[in-house]
Amino acid sequence: MNLLEQQLHYPHGDTLPAPGTTLDVAVGEGSGLTPGVKWIRMALPFALDHINLWLLRDEIDGRAGWTVVDCCIARDEARTQWEQIFATQLEGLPILRVIVTHMHPDHIGLAHWLCERWHAPLWISATDYQVARMSSQTTTGFGGEQTARFFASHGLTDPASLEKVRSRTGYYAGMVPDVPRSFRRLMDGQTIRIGGRNWRCISGHGHAPEHIALHCDALKVLISGDMVLPRISTNVSVYDTEPEADSLKLFLDSLEKFRPLDADTLTLPSHGKPFRGLHTRIDQLRDHHSDGLTAVLDACTARPGSAADMLPVLFKRPLDLHQTTFAMGESVAHLHMLWFEGRLERTLHPDGVYRFAPA
Repeated sequence: MNLLEQQLHYPHGDTLPAPGTTLDVAVGEGSGLTPGVKWIRMALPFALDHINLWLLRDEIDGRAGWTVVDCCIARDEARTQWEQIFATQLEGLPILRVIVTHMHPDHIGLAHWLCERWHAPLWISATDYQVARMSSQTTTGFGGEQTARFFASHGLTDPASLEKVRSRTGYYAGMVPDVPRSFRRLMDGQTIRIGGRNWRCISGHGHAPEHIALHCDALKVLISGDMVLPRISTNVSVYDTEPEADSLKLFLDSLEKFRPLDADTLTLPSHGKPFRGLHTRIDQLRDHHSDGLTAVLDACTARPGSAADMLPVLFKRPLDLHQTTFAMGESVAHLHMLWFEGRLERTLHPDGVYRFAPA
């Protein structure tokens, strides 16, 4: 455990749900139900090797059952784990609703399968639904020629890396082969009744187009999705589909929407372990990005630099291609925040690469 993690409290210690099982993380009194929040942990085939999913005891239209929050990517191993959960963890009750915090593949990949399997509706923000549906039906989501050109314009000029990016067509659709044909819209400030309690939607931006976290004041529980993670910092990227976004400012502004929550809130993140210390973690994340912005500004002051030039400034570890694509997006996000604030200026050089220098 690093020094920052030592400032947080992990109520479950090192205990994790075993594959195909659940772990109770929050139980309270409530309106004739046996309320609960169950933690599921599924493996991912990436450096970030797991995702946390949640089961909320619920009742809709007089039917008792469960609401699922997030789904995992579409892969046979995840379907097998879900089938084990259906058989052993649902107390004989159905899935009534599928809530997806945002459109990234590890969160929405199996939503279509779950919704069809249980005849359950999908609940998601309208923006993320449309982006997910578009990306699942195209061969260019998060890869292809447009993405390669975008990275090249920000200094990633290695031919082998660019060719791998070009060839990564259908990357998103491979993990999200389909999305339900209809959805129920989630919006900031909206209150959802789950298990006899109110859960408030809190929108976040910068990581996904319109990420939705869920907060239950009665339980003092926050399902934070990817907006607040305990061990790693949320990826905040600029993508080729919105090449001049100010994603980092959007993310930092969104973080402040969680600060009014109770200091003892139990935060259930999509990666890492449930923790207490939400305000401390918000401050840590802000400090992390402040340090990154300072380092980028200093590097560009010494010499005009591109996003690719900033990779060793922001990331001290070796990066594979998968990690490099995320790192490039985050590097652009740091440069753009300084650019929009007027502390850097951007110049398109004759080699077709954007470089940034002090304004």
